Amino acid sequence: MNIKQLLAACALLTGSALAFAQQAPIIIKFSHVASADAPKGKAAERFKKLAEEATKGRVKVELYPNSQLYKDKEEMEALQLGAVQMLAPAPGKFGPLGVKEFEVLDLPYLFDNMEMAQKVTHGPIGQLLLKKLDARGITGLTFWDNGFRVFTSNKPIHRPTDLKGQKIRIQSSKVTEAQMRDVSAIPQVLAFGELYQALQTGVVDGQENPVTHVWTQKFYEVQKYMTLTNHTYHGYVVIANKKFWDNLPEDIRAALNGALKDTSSYFYTMAKAEDDAAMESLRKSGRISIYTPTLAEMVEWKKAFIKVHREMEGRVGKDLIEAIYKETGADPKKL
Repeated sequence: MNIKQLLAACALLTGSALAFAQQAPIIIKFSHVASADAPKGKAAERFKKLAEEATKGRVKVELYPNSQLYKDKEEMEALQLGAVQMLAPAPGKFGPLGVKEFEVLDLPYLFDNMEMAQKVTHGPIGQLLLKKLDARGITGLTFWDNGFRVFTSNKPIHRPTDLKGQKIRIQSSKVTEAQMRDVSAIPQVLAFGELYQALQTGVVDGQENPVTHVWTQKFYEVQKYMTLTNHTYHGYVVIANKKFWDNLPEDIRAALNGALKDTSSYFYTMAKAEDDAAMESLRKSGRISIYTPTLAEMVEWKKAFIKVHREMEGRVGKDLIEAIYKETGADPKKL
């Protein structure tokens, strides 16, 4: 082979390599701690389907549910380092990053219903919160609104005083921690993936999560009682590594944003249906006693928890709390 033939062959190989590189799909590793059949898991599956269809295969979304890659505390660092490209953590997870304002969503009885919550999460206040993540190398994309938390325990919980002395697993959130201490419970921050075993072995006495998690994570196998306090909003913040997101081709980014918008709408409808189905399944199972507080008891719950709104003004911002009251047209402190 002469020099011209050699150069031609090299050029052909280089061109083939470039063509392959251009055809290789963009990989998005989407990690989360919930099960694949929980609302978050199903929403992630829908996003994967829509994203791959909208980009005609130029993007491939790899899903890693159930803490397969990272636990609660690890996943945020992994995202910032670029080890994964997308997450959907709960709002309280941003406190340790210094974006304490997200913890406002952990305030108990902040919203009467999910429609009220969505005025905030999908309105100007939600956009303001998402923008605050930019400085941490994170792009805030949207909110997935899951529902409200209830309590489970191996002891009956009818009133706030019944939490006294109980070790309750919570997410990492100073707001939730203060809320538990206000009723003399003992808050225990624990990774979600470790919760079942902790309940089973008695490391913690109880926990708070949406009804869907009680069913999909089989907490009813290791808990005797569930109380429908619906005390705190529970949702997720869909986020991406900022450098990765900013470097995407504009048309790809637009397609992914469209897929996320569709998925967010789907999430709320699906989560409500899943919550109802989980409640029915739990009732039929007979494995856990389900208690609905009376109206008088609900007033007790609100009075016991609402004081944390004032206690947390210095942490999450009094102006932010007041802005949410104004947006929703309600002041939870006025019972």
